[in-house]
Amino acid sequence: MILNIRIDHKSAEISQMEQLSRLIDKIFEDINQTQTIKEYLQIKTCNRQEMYMVMDKCGLDYQWDGLVVEKDDEALEHVLRLASGLESMIIGEDQILGQLKDSQKQAIKEGTCGPILNNVFTKAIHVGQIVRQKTHINEGAVSIGSAAVRLAEHVHGDLKCKKVLVIGAGQMGTLVAKALVAKRLKAIVVANRTHDRALCLAKELGGSAIHFDHLSEALYDADVVISATGAPHPIITYEKVMEAVPAETLKKMVMVDIANPRDIDARVAELGVRLYNIDDLRGIARKNREMRENEAKAAEVLIGKELRLLKRSLKHLEVEPLISSIRNDAEKIRIKETQKALKMMGDINGQEKVVDDLSKILVDRIFSDIIKNIKIAAEEDDNITLEAVECLFSNEKG
Repeated sequence: MILNIRIDHKSAEISQMEQLSRLIDKIFEDINQTQTIKEYLQIKTCNRQEMYMVMDKCGLDYQWDGLVVEKDDEALEHVLRLASGLESMIIGEDQILGQLKDSQKQAIKEGTCGPILNNVFTKAIHVGQIVRQKTHINEGAVSIGSAAVRLAEHVHGDLKCKKVLVIGAGQMGTLVAKALVAKRLKAIVVANRTHDRALCLAKELGGSAIHFDHLSEALYDADVVISATGAPHPIITYEKVMEAVPAETLKKMVMVDIANPRDIDARVAELGVRLYNIDDLRGIARKNREMRENEAKAAEVLIGKELRLLKRSLKHLEVEPLISSIRNDAEKIRIKETQKALKMMGDINGQEKVVDDLSKILVDRIFSDIIKNIKIAAEEDDNITLEAVECLFSNEKG
């Protein structure tokens, strides 16, 4: 069974997501203590957390608002839709493909991604690429980062000649910063806990970099603050803003928090700062979705076809040990009997390879239809046929 447990922008508000992220970790720990998880892979982004597990049948009693639990066909369809950009807040955004690749690589590195999830995620990434090639789902698409910039523009007006502070130089912070480049700003300041990363991004954008130690100084004269770090707790507190920003500046300042968990203390809004978070990007996301409705329908047709192919390949994967066993046994017999025949034939003037190739062809031809029918039986969940094959080809009988 393939199990998917998730929370995302569709099922929960940002405040719920912060709480449910911890719940997903607890559910995983509970399952891991009581059952055998054969494979698992985790995805964490600013607006989703998902866990994929391969295991035997599992009953879950967890029912929380915002928590989504799906298995097998539903889980597979979801991951294909996810890779295609249909599950993103900004329909068609490309960043999710990179996030899926990173999650897969990390799970492979940690040894938790086995043949099933590797097959699933390799297919999902491929489908995501096909959808973007064959539809216009990502044409003119915006990322969460550029949506945050649009929101700041909508609230603040033209950002020309404004000072913008970008906190975080990771993937999301980079997207924000790049979206700002075309706005002819007075200054872009990049703050990051790892100063080298901030320097690198700032150099690329023609801005300046600061360390977190100097965040208060940067807040002092920033017109717009967009924060997107991976910090586990707020890095811009009520007290820090109150101390760093002059009272007459507070009501002019716009802050957009696109981190999860949130980077900016919600109480900062009490100071008069116009504070927004991921939930406030939903309006931009809705307009984006309406624009891409027809492309989304075309993408869903492609996903339907690819889902059928994925399910078939997973069924084949289930019987691969049986097929491999049959092939290995046949190969042992072929080698043994070929060597016996060559000894009986004596000197055949260097034509041994002809005999060896002939024996390979004969074995392949004999077992070709058998293997084909095993795969068909697997696709059709024909367990009677599969059990009969195991019985017929078992070498453990007396």
